[in-house]
Amino acid sequence: MVPLSNYLVLGGILFCLSMAGIFLNRKNVIILLMSIELMLLAVNLNFIAFSHYLGNIEGQVFVFFILTVAAAEAAIGLAILVVLFRNRHTINVAQLDTLKG
Repeated sequence: MVPLSNYLVLGGILFCLSMAGIFLNRKNVIILLMSIELMLLAVNLNFIAFSHYLGNIEGQVFVFFILTVAAAEAAIGLAILVVLFRNRHTINVAQLDTLKG
């Protein structure tokens, strides 16, 4: 059986990689969305590890709610990205700083 600490270390590494992805690459919107999704998956891994370790199902049920919200967030984020690309012909964040009504 794999100890709890291995899952927590893996979740921490994934979370740190996603934070590095957000801070190091602020130009591409797709990379930012992928980093946010990786961050949510790292938190979900910790929820599932604690849920399995403690022997209750509440953490796993909570993960289903988080995955539902993450799927909706990804769909809305990609829809906004498609609209921005059609209007501006770029997905560079630096060029999307002006919004007109």
